[in-house]
This record gives sequence, C-alpha cells and structure tokens, in this order.
Amino acid sequence: MASAEGTGALSKPKLLVFDLDYTLWPFWVDTHVDPPFIKEKNGKVYDVRGQEVKYFPDVPDVLQDLRSKGYMLGIASRTSCRPEADELTELFDWDKFFHYREIYPGSKTTHFKKLHKDSGIAYEDMIFFDDEHRNIVEVGKMGVLCIFVENGVTKAVVQDALKRFAERNARQGSVHKKDL
Repeated sequence: MASAEGTGALSKPKLLVFDLDYTLWPFWVDTHVDPPFIKEKNGKVYDVRGQEVKYFPDVPDVLQDLRSKGYMLGIASRTSCRPEADELTELFDWDKFFHYREIYPGSKTTHFKKLHKDSGIAYEDMIFFDDEHRNIVEVGKMGVLCIFVENGVTKAVVQDALKRFAERNARQGSVHKKDL
C-alpha cells in the first residue's frame, strides 16, 4: 500500500479512525451476531449459534500495514454493545493496532472531541472511515478528512484516503504560503 511518506510532515495524518459496523466488518455487532464468541484452533470466530463471524478481507493487512508505517489508529463506533465489539477486536487479534477506542452510542462528534482531547491531535490531522453519510457530514464539519466506505475498508480505500489527505494539505500549505 502506498503512503504519503516522503512528501513532508503535513502530508501524513497523525491519526486514522475507523468505524466498526459495515466498515471493518460486514454486520451490526448489536443485531447480526450473538455472543458469546469463540475462536477455534483454525483461527475462525463463531457466535453462539455457530455462525462464522467474519471481517472484510483486507482489514487485517490494512491495519498491519498502517501500524508498520507508524500510524496511530483509533475506533469510533456508535454501538451500544461495547463488550461484544471489544471481544471481537480481541478475537480478531486487532487489539495491538488501536491506540484509541471510543465505542458508545451518540453522535460521532462526541467521539472525536474525546479523541482530540485524549490524543492532543488536531482534527485536521485525522482521517475517519465510516459507512454512514450522517457521520461523514458531522465529523467533516470538525475539519477531519472523512472517507465514505461503501463495501468495507480495503487497501485501495486507505491508499486513496492517504493520497487525498496529502493533496488537501499541499493545497492548504500553498494557500498559507500565499498569505505570508
């Protein structure tokens, strides 16, 4: 996956934040799967009904790649099922990737205010991936670059987001230079 590295400090986001439902996995954790979950020796995760619980195929590689490049990652989810969301991220071995977790019902702007407060990272230095337009609009007004995800996070979606972030900051940098 290409990154924005090497084009200047402003071209690389400081925090990438992901929604969970229909962004990292293809279901609503509060309605489509039933805990408790178990992980078999083959690595597959099942719910209490014996239904396999899957994530979008590119997600583990995307998270690993971003971590290996030094990106800080976070979760912002509206679900009321925090224990189930935490359990699945643990069973999928994703805990090691996420520095921040804001998982509770309510407006995503509340999640991002907390992410900003806890991390000290400016909204303009964040990218957010989500499958709901209302979240994209609300959080985008805060200055976060928001990426609408239609069929789950993929390598191409993240690569494009990093490119858009670098391009946005290059444009803003040239505007600021003209003002000097």
